[in-house]
Amino acid sequence: MNTDTAGYRLEGDGADIRSLPKVSLHDHLDGGLRPQTVIELADEIGFEVPAADAASLADWFAERSDSGELVEYLKTFDVTTAVMQTRAGLERVARESVLDLAADGVVYGELRWAPEQHQVRGLGLDEVVEAVQAGIDAGIDEAASQGRGIRIGQLVTAMRHADRALEIAELAVRHRDRGVVGFDIAGAEAGFLPSRHRTAFDYLASQFFPVTVHAGEADGLESIRSALLDGRALRLGHGVRIAEDVTVEREDDENTYVTLGLLSQWVRDRGIALETSPSSNLQTGAIAAWGDDLVDHPFDLLYQLGFNVTVNTDNRLQSGTSLSRELALLADAFGYDLDDLETFQLNAAEAAFLPVEEREELAELIEDGFDAA
Repeated sequence: MNTDTAGYRLEGDGADIRSLPKVSLHDHLDGGLRPQTVIELADEIGFEVPAADAASLADWFAERSDSGELVEYLKTFDVTTAVMQTRAGLERVARESVLDLAADGVVYGELRWAPEQHQVRGLGLDEVVEAVQAGIDAGIDEAASQGRGIRIGQLVTAMRHADRALEIAELAVRHRDRGVVGFDIAGAEAGFLPSRHRTAFDYLASQFFPVTVHAGEADGLESIRSALLDGRALRLGHGVRIAEDVTVEREDDENTYVTLGLLSQWVRDRGIALETSPSSNLQTGAIAAWGDDLVDHPFDLLYQLGFNVTVNTDNRLQSGTSLSRELALLADAFGYDLDDLETFQLNAAEAAFLPVEEREELAELIEDGFDAA
């Protein structure tokens, strides 16, 4: 893989990954701030940040996020959420996030965030959702003026360690025709199974409202099982630890046998999308059972076995990344070509929380863009 000012280019055909149409399903709004924006918003509210300039602050986020543990990784969000407590701050972060995604070639994205974490300065739940949507709309309009078309949906998220899931689920449904396309639970995964929020998931199911659940990142198969059974999840946030239910046996250099457990076979056979985030999965230790390098990530195993894998950033700030970079890293690690990258985008388009007609239009847009590459 080579890099240049035009972006990341694939070995062989030299396709510029940044110019390809892409779909981002797992991108945290409070994990995608520009470092300079953090500094400026912090100055406006009198909040002290860990570094005085953008480059140093970016380094701080990268260092703190590379802990190998999700709980430590999540502590960096104390800084980002602190500067997202006003209407103006939320609008700015949302607008810039859309612009940054569009500049990276994303044509459809879902931004997830937890409204309950943005009420410190007195904003109501509906007010924070409206502020984020105003920023998203402004970003879409600005991107269009720059010749970049992009669509964005909100994924309203409840914190799994708190007791507000039903309230947040009702909030999401109230805004389903005003930008919110789905629901999620996030936060420290181990010890907080989705079953804790069964009432909220029952309500969402009664409203036919789409759900994705963080599962299989910092906890294993029981978390995934609960996401599917209790949460009725249509997608799994990360989901990489579903590979714990896959047995690989090598008898010799030429013969390898793979056996799927009931859970992994269900996820594969039903096409339940895995929202993998390679760099983040390394930082949080989600793939520690397989190794500590990207080539050890079970992504390729799952892909070769026919799982519905998608590629995402999780948190662009903490991982110092972009969707193009994540795709380039995977291509470098596993020798993927343009057809593979197109498959990942079509997988994501099919799993997007959009009506089927709009998903088909999105798939056509992706196919046309890759054909022209």
